[in-house]
Amino acid sequence: MAEDDAVARAEALLRELGAGALAHPGGTLLAHLRRVRSRLAGWQARPALQLAGLCHAFYGTDGFPTALLPPARRSELADVIGREAEAIVYLYASWDRAAGYPTPAEPQARFRDRFTGTRQLPAPHLLRDFADLTAANELDLADHDPAFRDRYGPDLLALFTRLRPLLSEAAWDDCRRVLAAEEPREP
Repeated sequence: MAEDDAVARAEALLRELGAGALAHPGGTLLAHLRRVRSRLAGWQARPALQLAGLCHAFYGTDGFPTALLPPARRSELADVIGREAEAIVYLYASWDRAAGYPTPAEPQARFRDRFTGTRQLPAPHLLRDFADLTAANELDLADHDPAFRDRYGPDLLALFTRLRPLLSEAAWDDCRRVLAAEEPREP
């Protein structure tokens, strides 16, 4: 199957570039990337988005600056996972989060590319992919790092509530399960 082949080739490239040795909450970067892909698969995300989940840290992010490949080598990743999945990876990695997240209330809000400084308006399907990939990534961190969840959980729930129209139903349900779970009360 082509999808399985792409996953195997992506994992081989991740190992070759050292993702299995990079520390990350919950173990290594490779373990985190596998969990993000698995979470997206559990949400029934299409194969390209699952591959993007596995590879979302290739170019680093503004929250995880370690890049496995520089953006100038995008074609190498595209050759492994396909152009559609690589475009999602690039959007995710290049998003300047300090400039803001997309909101359905501002459908013409421009995206700022942190690598080039340019502004663009991503297609609606890419905004939905960005929202689900962001949720899968942050929920994995919250699941594997209690201090992260305690510190950022309320802000993440507020963010995903704003992004709700962009999120898949499965992603939104998982956001509420992980981030809005009430602590058991003492009897």
